[in-house]
Amino acid sequence: MIIVGLAGWGDHDSLYPSGTSAKDKLRRYGDHFPLVEMDSSFYAVQSADRMARYAEETPGEFRFVVKAYQGMTGHLRGKPYYANDDEMYEAFCASLDPILRSGKLAAALFQYPPWFDCTKGNVGLLRETKKRMEGFPCALEFRHQSWFEPAFRERTLAFMREEGWIHSVCDEPQAGIGSIPIVLEVSRPDFTLVRMHGRNVGGWNQSGAANWREVRYLYDYNDDELLEWKTRIEKLVAQSGTVGIVFNNNSGGHAAENAKRFMRLLDLPVPEFPGTDAPEQLDLFDF
Repeated sequence: MIIVGLAGWGDHDSLYPSGTSAKDKLRRYGDHFPLVEMDSSFYAVQSADRMARYAEETPGEFRFVVKAYQGMTGHLRGKPYYANDDEMYEAFCASLDPILRSGKLAAALFQYPPWFDCTKGNVGLLRETKKRMEGFPCALEFRHQSWFEPAFRERTLAFMREEGWIHSVCDEPQAGIGSIPIVLEVSRPDFTLVRMHGRNVGGWNQSGAANWREVRYLYDYNDDELLEWKTRIEKLVAQSGTVGIVFNNNSGGHAAENAKRFMRLLDLPVPEFPGTDAPEQLDLFDF
């Protein structure tokens, strides 16, 4: 099975009728895609009540990829919010629990930063993280090229399989040591994650710039690139029960259209953008 979605649901204006409130966007998003990556969880662990509401607001077959809190992946700058790691992981697991119990958790995504390289200490950290997350499906994404250099590629994949990590396969700019190649390998038979970051080479390493969020994921996939990925997805589907594809090229507003175009190439049903829906009927007796 193939499921396609976007990173976040709040920034894709083309999906919603004009005037749609922020609180109604997730419900509307679920009319278009069966999968979403939640990135608000990276900045702050969400309350269990809020996560339960998200589960209730989405269709039965809907799935979430929930990005791990930044304090868990080495991104945090400034004073820690939690007193210690035990408290931090306990809060994150409690947050995930309503999504897990609803059957809608595809994965908690642990995306590590470009400075998280392939060392014995970092391998140990990944083992400890996986133990702390026992009972939750977890996806692993690297940003440092060393994990997939020839000397470590097979050992990295073997480690993910042994530890039960879901492989997050990436399409991203090849921009030096802080980017990884496309590695079409499955680490678990039940689920594989694919994240489409775009190919903006010039903007990829500009995280120190004031407008880096506006340029890093600025990319519009063309049909030839999507057709290449159709062949790749077919290879992954042959090895994995479900492949979830997330378009993260949000900077220029291209993600939603690219995702729907890709769904058509994959012969998946594609709901239309707003403006083609039949008007809602008024209930004259609802006072």
